[in-house]
Amino acid sequence: MTSVETLPISKFTTGVNKFKAAVAAALYLRTCKRTVSLTTFAGYPLETFMASKLKGNALSNYNVDYVISYRFVDTSKLPAARQFQKLIQALAQLGFTIEVRNGDNCSLLVFVKAEADKKFNNEVYRSRVKDWLNGVRAAQPDREAYNSLAVDSMTEAERYRIIYEMITNPKDEGGAGITPKEGEWKDVESIFPLHDITHNREWVKDWSMKTFLKIEDLDEIRNRFGEKIAFYFAFTQSYFTFLTFPAAFGFSAWVLLGHFSPIYAMVSTFWCVTFVEYWKHQELNLAIRWGVKGVSAVQEKRRDFKHEKEVKDPITGETVQVFPATKRLARQALSIPFALLASIALGGLIATCFGVEIFLSEVYSGPFKSVLVYLPTGLLTVFVPTLTTLLTGVATKLNDYENWDTNESYQSAFTQKIFVLNFITGYLPIFLTAFVYIPFGGLIVPYLDIFHLTARPFATSEKQLSSPKVGFEINPARLRKQVIYFTVTAQIVNFALENLVPYLKRQGFHKYQEIKTERAAKQGGVAPGATVNDHPEEAEFLIRVRGEAELDVYDVTADLREMVLQFGYLALFSVVWPLTPVSFLVNDWIELRADAAKICLQTQRPTPARADSIGPWLDSLAFLAWLGSITSAALVYLFSNDGIGPDGTPATIKGWALLLTIFFSEHIYLVVRLGVRTAVSKLDSPGMQQERAEKFMVRKKYLEETLGENAMKLPPTKAPEITRASLEEDARNDSLRTSDSEEHFWHRQLGWEESVEIGVSLIDKMGTEEGKKSQ
Repeated sequence: MTSVETLPISKFTTGVNKFKAAVAAALYLRTCKRTVSLTTFAGYPLETFMASKLKGNALSNYNVDYVISYRFVDTSKLPAARQFQKLIQALAQLGFTIEVRNGDNCSLLVFVKAEADKKFNNEVYRSRVKDWLNGVRAAQPDREAYNSLAVDSMTEAERYRIIYEMITNPKDEGGAGITPKEGEWKDVESIFPLHDITHNREWVKDWSMKTFLKIEDLDEIRNRFGEKIAFYFAFTQSYFTFLTFPAAFGFSAWVLLGHFSPIYAMVSTFWCVTFVEYWKHQELNLAIRWGVKGVSAVQEKRRDFKHEKEVKDPITGETVQVFPATKRLARQALSIPFALLASIALGGLIATCFGVEIFLSEVYSGPFKSVLVYLPTGLLTVFVPTLTTLLTGVATKLNDYENWDTNESYQSAFTQKIFVLNFITGYLPIFLTAFVYIPFGGLIVPYLDIFHLTARPFATSEKQLSSPKVGFEINPARLRKQVIYFTVTAQIVNFALENLVPYLKRQGFHKYQEIKTERAAKQGGVAPGATVNDHPEEAEFLIRVRGEAELDVYDVTADLREMVLQFGYLALFSVVWPLTPVSFLVNDWIELRADAAKICLQTQRPTPARADSIGPWLDSLAFLAWLGSITSAALVYLFSNDGIGPDGTPATIKGWALLLTIFFSEHIYLVVRLGVRTAVSKLDSPGMQQERAEKFMVRKKYLEETLGENAMKLPPTKAPEITRASLEEDARNDSLRTSDSEEHFWHRQLGWEESVEIGVSLIDKMGTEEGKKSQ
């Protein structure tokens, strides 16, 4: 038996709140069948804690800033208690107010609140000064922290971000150094803020009644969830708004022009270029509006960064840790064989399943054909996610090996590697149909007999497994059906997997836990529930917090990836089926609201993070727009014969004509991009005006501080009056000081008014009579 008295908690806990935190921890350790003595604790009886009461209601967050989930299910009693003691001590040293309550499944909930005291205000001020020094903020923050907060009030997102940095930053940077699931903090499962239930209900209700979002709606997201998530919603909203034109034009083209229309291909390419260039402009405008322009330059060092040497910065004189750029470049070169490996592995799997599907649907003629055609889909469903997970692990190891020094650069490099995997799994099946099956199907299909093993157990004769020697015809509608599947059916399936499946999994898990508890109760072996020690006044609040602690963490990168891949389908293959943008328009209206509901209901409240763009996904958009100009032109050329295509025989394809088509389309794309980029750069915006105003105010303030309040005013509009006394005084002053010809030159006229009079008189003397009459 181990007494809590053996843990030196009293050395660092002061006040009733920290005492309650430690007693609650010890109490819950006992509910998880950990032997703990509560006879005495620092001289206080247990009833002191049990009699405490908190105010609030079920929807209130009790002014909680963050909840730390501390789960010790795999840690024995004494190490768990000691590590918990260290956790509380680290938080207490930063001045946080702390409360602890029971969690579920051998976990504790540590409630953290930052008081509005001098220490916290200094953290806010330090963060703003750092932004100012790095050029993120135009104006210098007020020298007094309290005055700075009064002039420039703090948003909810800024408060949560700074508190999170205080909790997670290393101790040498003034933080507590608590990193969830890493190192000594492996039992810290998550750190998350609580949802604002009232606001979430109003948010989802308000959005459900809107077609287009206003800039104020995006400002609200930024103020509550941070700029990174706000940029995702801003991008999706801009994309949705821009889709109205290609949706209308695509519907008209579908009715009037048909498939593979060169007019639609040109309009679609022009639209892609315009959207990408507009978003670059809009991205900059929003970064200025939200005060985060250039924030990506203020990058924090990665904890796992391993430096090779320390050098002195030639400008600042500071000692900085560096890793040779040449060595990192050599390690980055491994991305090339990784891309080849991913292409061979995923491409080989997809191509094999593609060949099996062609064989079963167009060669095999035996029993169960209608069922066997779904075999490739099943194989892809099982093996593609598995292989993708393995390759993602390889990409992670490779990214770690590259040893990036900042989190921003690490995420950017990782995103590029993941985009390669997504590109292969998302677009390769359509590329195989468009550029392999239809042009060369007549040559390839006769050799697909190698896949006869997939249907041999069901065939009744060899003839049913053999491809016809003559009379085989390519199905040109296959490409259109495939595009429809990826742009309509797959979007619906992804929506269900993203929103419905997690909900059903949670409901099933809760039902399983209830059944398990009921069975244990009947056998008399059920352990005390997490709610057994809850105070009635806060019971509903704690039930909600325990539920939020079990939710997944929201990953905005996954949603951005989904939108970029969708843009790729439109840029690359919408010429096949002009109704593609119509489908995406409907999907994205729902997606915007579903993502808002997902944040409110299915994930923990996101920790605010800053960003000044959508990151490397912008480069992916530009790449897809460029590649779309090539594929659209190639598809228009290949299917220029009423959409039938080469019909499986490449004899009708003229290589020089195809290459010439691609060459001209790419160069036209480059010219159009240059023109659109130039035109968009001329556009003004509220953000640009705000930036100019801020820079002007900075210059004005500097001049006023340096030269006085009248520094910006014009000189006197009236020169001193010239009189006999003033002339005599000037002559007397000249006689008292030695002067040369240069001095005499600059004192012959007194003031600008005399210069005007002399100039006018000279004009009157030198001007002609005709000139005077015309005057």
